Amino acid sequence: MSELPACPECSSPYTYEMGALLVCPECAHEWSGADESDLPTDPIIKDSVGNVLVDGDNVTIVKDLKVKGSPTSIKVGTKVSNIRLVYGNGDHDIDAKVDGFGPMMLKSSVVKKA
Repeated sequence: MSELPACPECSSPYTYEMGALLVCPECAHEWSGADESDLPTDPIIKDSVGNVLVDGDNVTIVKDLKVKGSPTSIKVGTKVSNIRLVYGNGDHDIDAKVDGFGPMMLKSSVVKKA
């Protein structure tokens, strides 16, 4: 069982959890159990040369990409605008619309910030 912090108001050690809040039974103080430093942050996504990517960036493809189900591939130098970063989807961390191919997921290791 994890050790809960003491009440910040009265220092009572008898705090308990009630949903997402911590509650002190002695002074009835309620507070969020998570500090801002404890909140998860999104990982930093970098392109193939180490530039940090953010939502809305324009990128360029740095290697030919074979597209499953299509007779053609995405060529080097193809520009992709207004990317959206996604997290927790394996290695494919960019959601974008590529001209001539439509919406698709890309790996950050195959793009360079434009």
